[in-house]
Amino acid sequence: MLQDRKSLRLKDYDYSSVSTYFITVCTKDRRYLLSHIIVGRDDLGAPLPIVALLPAGKIAESTLKALPEHYPGVSLDDYVIMPNHVHLLLTIENEAGRGAPGSSRPTVSQMISAWKRITNKSYGKNIWQTSFYDHIIRNVEDFTCKAQYILDNPAKWAVDEYCCV
Repeated sequence: MLQDRKSLRLKDYDYSSVSTYFITVCTKDRRYLLSHIIVGRDDLGAPLPIVALLPAGKIAESTLKALPEHYPGVSLDDYVIMPNHVHLLLTIENEAGRGAPGSSRPTVSQMISAWKRITNKSYGKNIWQTSFYDHIIRNVEDFTCKAQYILDNPAKWAVDEYCCV
C-alpha cells in the first residue's frame, strides 16, 4: 500500500513570492558524496575547517552558482556544501523572475528540482534524496542566524545532525 507523503511546504504559502529561503538538501541515504571536512590551520595555528569538494560536490557547486543565470531576479546569498548535504540561502528578489507573458515565476521547489536534476545528469546518477527542508526567512535577525549557521557548519561537522548517520 502506498502511503501519502506529507508535504514539507507551508500550506497555502506562495513559494514564488519575494522572500529569502534557507534550504537544506541531503544526499540519497545521506551518503558522503559531496565533500570532506579537513582540519587545517589559520595564520595563528588555530584549527580551521576546510571544505574539500569531491567531484559530485564540484558539480553541485557549479550548478548551484548558475541558478541566478537561469532565474533572473533570484540570488544565491550563501551556501555550504557538506559531505552529505547542502545548506543555502536563496532570495527571490523581484518580479524579474517571471517568464513569458502569462507564465508564473518559478517556485523554490521548481528551482531546487531543476538544480538537483541538472546535478544528477552531470554526475551520471541520482545523488539526492527526494525532498528538501526549507525555512522562510522572516527578518534580518533570522537571516543573520541562518547565514552564521552556514558559516559555522564545517566547524561543527562532528556534532552535526547529518554527520555519522
